[in-house]
Amino acid sequence: MAELNPLEPLTVVPVFTWHIGSYTLIISNHAFMILIATAILLTCITWAVHSPKLVPRGLQNLVESVCVFLREDMARPIIGHHTDRYIGFLWTVFFFVLTLNLVAMIPTEKIISLITGQKSHLGGPATANIFVTGALGVIAFVMTHVYGIREHGVIGYLVHLAPPCPKWLLPLVYPLELVTLFVRPFTLAIRLFANIVAGHMVLATVLGLIFVFKNLGVAAVSVLASVALSFLELLVAFLQAYIFTFLCALYFGLATSSEH
Repeated sequence: MAELNPLEPLTVVPVFTWHIGSYTLIISNHAFMILIATAILLTCITWAVHSPKLVPRGLQNLVESVCVFLREDMARPIIGHHTDRYIGFLWTVFFFVLTLNLVAMIPTEKIISLITGQKSHLGGPATANIFVTGALGVIAFVMTHVYGIREHGVIGYLVHLAPPCPKWLLPLVYPLELVTLFVRPFTLAIRLFANIVAGHMVLATVLGLIFVFKNLGVAAVSVLASVALSFLELLVAFLQAYIFTFLCALYFGLATSSEH
C-alpha cells in the first residue's frame, strides 16, 4: 500500500551519502530538487541575458516581462523610490520559489521507477518541506531588518518599529509590533508549506482511488480530475511564488518607509 500513500512524495528521504574524512554529507530528495531547480534557474536566466536584444524575444522577453511586472506593478507601489535598491532580492525570491514549485510538479521519482524498474526517491516538492520554507522565511526576516537598519540606522530603526501613536499607548503598541515582527517569517513559511502540501496530497489521493476501486469508470474520473487539479496546482505554483514575493516587498516597505 506504500504506492497509495499520499504523503510519500512529501517525505524526506536521503538519496546520496558521501563520507569525507570524519564528516558525512547527506543529500535528501528535497535537497536534490533544490539543486536541480537552482541549476535550471541559473541556466535559463544566464541564457536569457547572455545576448540581450533591443527587441527581446523568446525567453529573454518572458524573463524581462516578469521582471518589469514585479518591479513596476508589485514592488514600486509599496517600496517607492527604494524599489531599484531591493528589487534584485525580490526577483531572486520569486524565480527561486516558482522554479521549486514547477519542478515539484514533475513526478521524477515515478518516471525513474518506470524506466529502471526500481523504487526511486529522486523527486518531491521541496517547498512542501517546512525546513525549506522556514529557511526562506528566515532569510526574508533577516533581510527586512538589514534593509531597515541600513536605511534608518540601528537606533532610528528601533524607534521606527512603532507607528505614530500617543505616548501612553507605546508600552502596549511596541510589544505588539515586536511580536508581529517575529510572526512574519512563520506566516511566510507556513503559508507556502501548507498550500504545496495540500495540493500534492489531494492530487495523490485522487490518483490513489484508481488502485482502491480498480474500476474503469473510477479510473476515468480520477484521471480527468487529476488533469484539472494539475492545472489548478500550476496556478497555485505561480500564485504562491507571487504572494511570497509580495509579502517580502510589503515587509521591506514597512521597514524602509519614513511614515512607519
